[in-house]
Amino acid sequence: MKFLRSFLLFACDSAILLIATLFCLVFSHWFHDNGMGRMLYLAIHLAVMYGCVTVSQLLFRTYSSLWRYAESREYMTLLMAAFCGFFAYEVIARTLMSKVIISFITLTAIGGLWVLGMLLLRFSYRVYRSHVNYRRGDHQIPAAIVGAGAAGLQLLEELRSNQSSKFEVKCFFDDDPAKYHRTIHGIRVQGTIDEAPAQLVLRGIGHVFVAIPSAGEGRRHEVLQALSRLDQVRVSTLPSTMELIDHRPIRGQLREVQIEDLLGRAPVMLDPAPVDAFLEGKVIMVTGGGGSIGSELCRQIVKHDPRKLVIVDIYENNAYDIQQELLYRYDGRLDLAVEIASVRDGERMCQLMEKYHPQVVFHAAAHKHVPLMETSPQEAIRNNVFGTLNVVRAAHKYGVEKFLLISTDKAVNPTSVMGASKRLCEMILQSMKGYSTTDFVAVRFGNVLGSNGSVVPLFKRQIAAGGPVTVTDKRIIRYFMTIPEAAQLVLQAGAQARKNELFVLNMGQPVKILELAENLIRLSGLVPYQDIDIVETGLRPGEKLYEELLIASRDIEQTENSQIYIERQPAITPRELEQKLDLLQKALEEDSPAAIRRALHQVVPTFLEPEEVNRTQGREVELPHQDRHGVAMGG
Repeated sequence: MKFLRSFLLFACDSAILLIATLFCLVFSHWFHDNGMGRMLYLAIHLAVMYGCVTVSQLLFRTYSSLWRYAESREYMTLLMAAFCGFFAYEVIARTLMSKVIISFITLTAIGGLWVLGMLLLRFSYRVYRSHVNYRRGDHQIPAAIVGAGAAGLQLLEELRSNQSSKFEVKCFFDDDPAKYHRTIHGIRVQGTIDEAPAQLVLRGIGHVFVAIPSAGEGRRHEVLQALSRLDQVRVSTLPSTMELIDHRPIRGQLREVQIEDLLGRAPVMLDPAPVDAFLEGKVIMVTGGGGSIGSELCRQIVKHDPRKLVIVDIYENNAYDIQQELLYRYDGRLDLAVEIASVRDGERMCQLMEKYHPQVVFHAAAHKHVPLMETSPQEAIRNNVFGTLNVVRAAHKYGVEKFLLISTDKAVNPTSVMGASKRLCEMILQSMKGYSTTDFVAVRFGNVLGSNGSVVPLFKRQIAAGGPVTVTDKRIIRYFMTIPEAAQLVLQAGAQARKNELFVLNMGQPVKILELAENLIRLSGLVPYQDIDIVETGLRPGEKLYEELLIASRDIEQTENSQIYIERQPAITPRELEQKLDLLQKALEEDSPAAIRRALHQVVPTFLEPEEVNRTQGREVELPHQDRHGVAMGG
């Protein structure tokens, strides 16, 4: 079919050239002035001219183009091919052939008519295809495009030409004053982007496409926030940077607006150069490597060319999934080992350290679900606290260069067993200062979007099921970051760390969970409290209204990266830690959740009951204030 189309186009171009030549020769009275006796010379010249322009078209590959997608480059190529073909004929005719049969003026007229005919043929074909496809399609949904630039225009063409498209574009919105109230491809630029929300409601438009990939994150966030407040208007967006270099159709890159687009800050981008120097050529071990954060760590670690990557996880299904993903992606270029093991088994951790001698260990293995750990506190202590202790001791024994702990904002002034257990993990690392040659580092961040058990996937499932969407308390405030951001922060912290430091990310403004739920419902084209209800279920065990990233009484300092801070904490001696762990061990032996909570209050001085904290936080209606560094501070 491809060959047939090219041949038909070639035949049509040849016919147009023949018709243009005969017309110009007749119009210039060539046959009257020369008579039939010179027909042989004319036939020879026409054959040479035809050969020159044909070879030129083939050399410029004009018949390889898909003319339904043609732009200025394809048309310029067509013109250049025609010019070169006629120029080559003119040179040959005046230097190698005995007589000039066709005058320069007549030749120019032939070339002009031929090019005009080819252009009209191709334009007619594009109009015909667009008309046929548009009539075949079921264009029922009125739509608008925010952004009348190159991306918006390409999107318009594909929405019109794609038979599966159900959208009829009614108008554009753009901030370029030169485009206001002008018509582009038959579609009017209705106004500025800021006027879009009011105009969409006025015109009853049910879908809007945001096609401003060159806009900054701040502007994109502002536009998406405004559009997300509209009831019964679905929003789709192009990525924040143009991903068209692989020539995929722009419509294929449209996606539903994700809640990450509305977080109020640009994605955190960290310098990869220090991480390259940190990981390249080294043996890296990741505990909990099959989990949400652990698997993303593995994906990003392999980009920095480690000598070997060792994944340790107790859950074989997750470990198998990330193993197969990496093996498929890197096709033998990655030295990968996967070990099924529990961090609770200290002897097994030592065996693995002795077997692989990792230079860097990322410790991501942990129980993290707050309500579940409230009902099973002994598991949080055994896995999070004593499991971390096992890996730390093994890392110290076998001379690991750097050990990085994945911590959480819930470790700050904790109100849950999980948060208190992670605070104890940080203390374990602190106790190694001056005692071990290994650099022990903790990295603390907020809630991770898209991780197992996070709130956004839950909201999406509830919306897909028709609701209701459940929030535990409408006043809850949380910090959010994406999984890649969390992994980048951990890697960057490892590259910067020197000795027993605690790194914290400036995560911008916190987000109200209620607004998160409302925006996600609107972005699904539904109306909160009308199509999908939002139900308050009450705070879960151990949950507080808002989390803190820093302990307010401690000093912090900014690192070389403006997004990363170091919290300075008082040292804890190995003996002090041993006393704390002895208390916990005795509580475990009692096999009593109450005894474990009492012990946690003794060993973690900042551990408070959630009811006490929430009574104070509940009286605050504003978001937590920010200090001069822009890092939210807790009360």
